[in-house]
Amino acid sequence: MKSAKDYLDEANAVVPRISAQEAIAKYDASGAVFVDVRDSASIAKTGTIAGAQRIARGMMEFAADPSTDFHNKALTQDADIYLVCGAGGQAALAGKTLKDMGYKHVTNIGGIGDWKEAGGAVED
Repeated sequence: MKSAKDYLDEANAVVPRISAQEAIAKYDASGAVFVDVRDSASIAKTGTIAGAQRIARGMMEFAADPSTDFHNKALTQDADIYLVCGAGGQAALAGKTLKDMGYKHVTNIGGIGDWKEAGGAVED
């Protein structure tokens, strides 16, 4: 039987994590797609990265699959995708899902609190 830690360890092994400062430097990069994987209630409490796609972790497979009605066109296999959540765990797990689906450039940027503390652009 696998534990939550097992899943996180597997995700962290394949999805690189960078600091909020490094993520802010990537923010204006051409083709960079920032995705908040938290649910809408969590985003409503804290805000999110300005311009970020809002794709709850539970919808990631559908949003990432071009054959579904829920596909998010910002997600392309070659895009540089940066994932944020509350503390980094959901972003890692969502990132592993994207990697398993063939997405090549997926990065965990940790929690929204780190982003805000580092001075990253935010919106409600």
